[in-house]
Amino acid sequence: MTQTNGRLLPPGILWPFILLTSCFAWWGLANNMTDTLLAAFKRIQSMSDFQTSLIQIAFYGSYFCFALPAAIFIKKFSYKAGVLLGLSLFSVGGLLFYPASQTMVYWHFLAALYILAGGLSILETSANPYIIVLGPEATGTQRLNLAQSFNPIGSIMGVVISKIWILSELRELSAEQRAALPAAELERIQMGELEAVMGPYVVVAVGMLVIGGLIWFCRMPNSSDQGNGEETKLNLGATLGRLVRNPRYMTGVVAQFFYVGAQIGVWSFTIRYVMKELNLNEEQSSNYYIAALVLFAASRFICTGLMSVYAPGKILMTLAVLAMACTAGVIWAGGIVGVYALVGISGCMSLMFPTIYGLAVRGLGPDTKIGGSGLIMAILGGAVITAVQGQVSDGTGNINLSYLVPLACFGVIALYALMETRHPVQR
Repeated sequence: MTQTNGRLLPPGILWPFILLTSCFAWWGLANNMTDTLLAAFKRIQSMSDFQTSLIQIAFYGSYFCFALPAAIFIKKFSYKAGVLLGLSLFSVGGLLFYPASQTMVYWHFLAALYILAGGLSILETSANPYIIVLGPEATGTQRLNLAQSFNPIGSIMGVVISKIWILSELRELSAEQRAALPAAELERIQMGELEAVMGPYVVVAVGMLVIGGLIWFCRMPNSSDQGNGEETKLNLGATLGRLVRNPRYMTGVVAQFFYVGAQIGVWSFTIRYVMKELNLNEEQSSNYYIAALVLFAASRFICTGLMSVYAPGKILMTLAVLAMACTAGVIWAGGIVGVYALVGISGCMSLMFPTIYGLAVRGLGPDTKIGGSGLIMAILGGAVITAVQGQVSDGTGNINLSYLVPLACFGVIALYALMETRHPVQR
């Protein structure tokens, strides 16, 4: 693949680019359906915020565990093989929601989510760097932002699906009211609610099989390092040594950890926050979550365009500071102002993941596949930081104060962006 021109989409890659970009939308759908499960299981099985955060621990912990093996796999074979493996495992996890809904055991749902998220980890480890190497390195970050712009469209679909087919099926019974029900009646209600949880995941799993079939039969372009026998040889120790000694890459991994933690924490507790501040139920509160994702999607397209004029690091720093201001409003303003501020955070977060990713892998060359896996492993922040936020919420009895956790995360991202503006990547 030539690297001498600055075209965003070189000739011959449009259809493969569309198929890969559809994967970005599909994993956005899965991610945000999962975010709504925290509110769903809190209602269905009368759980604490920390107990429901185990959903994110299973989901994003799986991302961490599968990312490096995925990178080794695609280093040995190809990006296309990694995409197909990820879609297959994703489908298996989604289909396992059916037996979990029959046993009604929380840990069975967590196991299904772990497998599903393992597929997503492999998919992201493959698709993110694949998009970057499909064209000139100079436009790699912008190209990834364009592909990632379709991720929140899937996210919106995920929340809408959850609102219509999951949250609307929840019975408005408090934990105390459920505890007072006869055991057989409670089990009947919970089974109906858990079957509502199961349905969308099984349907999405079937959709993933269809997308996998299209990619299987599509002639995908080679990346710049495929087809070279030397580049498929793996010397993991040497590669990791080079990456660890690369300060730009390592600071990018740290920033990505805190960004994903902030994003998942903000979104995981959005419905709970709106319920508390506006006295609404889960289904009604999900409308504000949808609004946040619409803003997230629109902002990502806007920011992708702005990158033609402004340096990615400068845009990142500006939005990180704005995110801190909005989060402060969530914590201390409350009410409708706090809810609007919470929605506003999503507009600020829109470009953060692909921009940090693109800046961190710039110039890695043959180390890009393993380096990309480190940035996907950093998604572990979604498990760790969401659990910390849940503990703060339970410990203080105030979900508003739990947003001090993402506030600190955005501070870390602002510092990272400041470093990038002072030492920008040379195009």
